[in-house]
Order: sequence, then C-alpha cells, then structure tokens
Amino acid sequence: MAYRIVNKSQLSENVFRIDVEAPLVAQARKAGQFVIVSPEAEAGERIPLTIAGADQEKGTIRLIFQRVGKTTAQMAEIPEGGALGYVAGPLGRPTHIEKFGTVVCVGGGIGVAPLLPIAEAMKDAGNTVVSILGARTKDLLILEEQFTSLSDESIIVTDDGSYGRKALVTEPLQEVCARSPKPDLAVAIGPAIMMKFCCEVTRRYGVPTQVSLNTIMVDGTGMCGGCRVEVGGQTRFVCVDGPEFDGHQVNFDLMMRRMDAYKDLEKRALQQYKDHQCKIGLDRK
Repeated sequence: MAYRIVNKSQLSENVFRIDVEAPLVAQARKAGQFVIVSPEAEAGERIPLTIAGADQEKGTIRLIFQRVGKTTAQMAEIPEGGALGYVAGPLGRPTHIEKFGTVVCVGGGIGVAPLLPIAEAMKDAGNTVVSILGARTKDLLILEEQFTSLSDESIIVTDDGSYGRKALVTEPLQEVCARSPKPDLAVAIGPAIMMKFCCEVTRRYGVPTQVSLNTIMVDGTGMCGGCRVEVGGQTRFVCVDGPEFDGHQVNFDLMMRRMDAYKDLEKRALQQYKDHQCKIGLDRK
C-alpha cells in the first residue's frame, strides 16, 4: 500500500510539511502520538515522526520533518502526488490533556512541529497557553502564525537576534516561571540539550515539566530496545512508554550519548546518497 502525498510545502531551507493519505491513522491519532515512516515500501530506514495534525474528513495526517540524513533527504525529493512506501501508527502514548491552568509550551527548532497539536489540545481544554518558540535564526523559525493565533501570549527568540529577542528559550522560560502565580505545567520539545536546560529551569521553580523524546527507533513497538532511556533510574522505552516523560526524571546525558552512537554512519550514508549517480545504460556504446 502506498501513502500518497496530497500536499507538500517547504517551511524553511531544510524543513518540509507534507499531508499524507492515511485515513485509519487520521481517525485514531491523538495529540503527542507519532508514526513510523519510510520512503520505500520494502527496504530502507524507518524513522519516527510526530503527527503534527490530521484531517479526518480527508483522511490525511500532517508530517513535518527536517532534511538531516539519507532518509529525510529521500523524503524531501518525493514530489506532491508521489507517495511514502510505509506508514505505521498511531504509536506511543497520547499527551495527557486536562485543564491545568496556565501551560507554557516551549519549542526549539523542528521541535515546534510536534508541540503544535499539544498546544492546540491544551487550549481546547481551557488552559491559558503561553508559547515560547526558538530558532537559530529567523529563516529557521516555523509555525509562528499558528502559535500566535492559539496562544494567550507568544514569545519568539532567535540565537542570533535576527528576529524576536536575542536569547535562548531558557531565558523567557525563567521569566515566565518566576511570575506569581507560576505556570501549572511546562511542555518542552526540541533538541535534547534544549530540553535538558529547560528542565533545569523549571525544576528550580517547582513547575512540572513534560518532554517529548525523539530517540533512535526501529520497529516502534518495544521489540528492538533501540529507543531505551533512563527515567527515574529505570529503563523505559520511548516508543511504548512515551514519547512523553516527566522531564525532571529523564537522564538526558545518557540519552544524548546513545543518540550520538551512529552519527558517523549517518553522515556516511547521507554522503553516499548525495554522491550516487545512476549507472543504467552507461555500459552501452
């Protein structure tokens, strides 16, 4: 079965948004869940992507991904009207949504994409939503309009000061946590190092914090163990126990070491993909 891409757009130099026909996933998905996808049906790497939205009437799910390795480079080249070879889901535990009070949603880089459906669900549940979005530079900021429209307060920061405030997301997060009353919940999604330091800020103020982890995965059903992390001193599997956890309990240092294990192989695979040239017919005179 092929999963047709009915709409495709480019959000920044290396970030793409696609709407994919997957009616059963669209009907069942909830905020915080993800799918395992592959551009090829029979072979190739399978990667986890959080479902950034869904249209049940059209039977489509929205995926936002960054071109960083071979598989995402392949996906970036599939045109609108083309298809993914493999989509499995929805997987993982949905986000726990209720009326907490004030929820501060912190997104960094591509982490802004999986944060959006969570922020929308928190708002629909009656929460006051404060959003903090960060990117290295203005050109890499995504989904600002969507967050501005749903948030009671929206704060934008860039590392280089090209847009919004020149700051890391931890700076406005600390300011929001220092308010009286303080937020009732924080949700942080982004690079592992960003989530780690966000949790250090919220821990000082006693603000409960949930994070969504994007670790190495193969099957997405808990069988391979590749996604294991340490939470509260115990082993947990991101694909079935997560992807969301209490950020104050996550061993981020161990997780980051595990995520770096295949960096060299990933770079090599991407370079080989870039260097590949079709040789069909070159043996003919």
